[in-house]
Amino acid sequence: MTVSLSLLVCAVVLTTVGCILIHTRSLTRVLVGVIVCGNGVNLFVLTTTGRAGVPPLLYPGVAHARVTDPLPQAIALTAVVITLATTAFVLAMAYRSGRLSGSDFVPDDVEDRRVVLRAEIAEERAELRERYRGEGLRAWRDERREQRHRLRLDRAYQARARDATGDLWDDILGADPQPSAESARDAAGGSAHDSARQEKEPS
Repeated sequence: MTVSLSLLVCAVVLTTVGCILIHTRSLTRVLVGVIVCGNGVNLFVLTTTGRAGVPPLLYPGVAHARVTDPLPQAIALTAVVITLATTAFVLAMAYRSGRLSGSDFVPDDVEDRRVVLRAEIAEERAELRERYRGEGLRAWRDERREQRHRLRLDRAYQARARDATGDLWDDILGADPQPSAESARDAAGGSAHDSARQEKEPS
């Protein structure tokens, strides 16, 4: 099987750039990375077809050795559809993130931060106990105070992160648009007219 060197190099470059972009925190860059990486994978698949040949139509008089392998082409076509669906999903995430927070940046998860911090402090305490064994807790009192300070800062960060302003339903789906000044005046005028008409009507 003959592999095109230019296609192989392009596939490696596109896949590498796409993977680098996917590992960033910006959803827009992740979107571009998904598209670029998908094109690189498609080129990888197409390089397995070997040299170019005649279309894979087996009619009388066509030598089978000259026919292009249709399987990589079918796989690449399926991969294009999957990449399109993934692109639409990431695009919707980026759009919704921009509407809610004004940015497509993905912050650290609060629970993950807490788990990592507690694991780090547990390892530090085990190391300190091993270092100051037999000297009591007063030997590493400053270190314990610094660890408690870090835990308090993390609890404060969690409290700020969980402080959701407004209605949660509006935070997820988006708040309803506020009525304009003209529509508010029309509504106020209509309600006043209805009240006056009800007062004029005999009971």
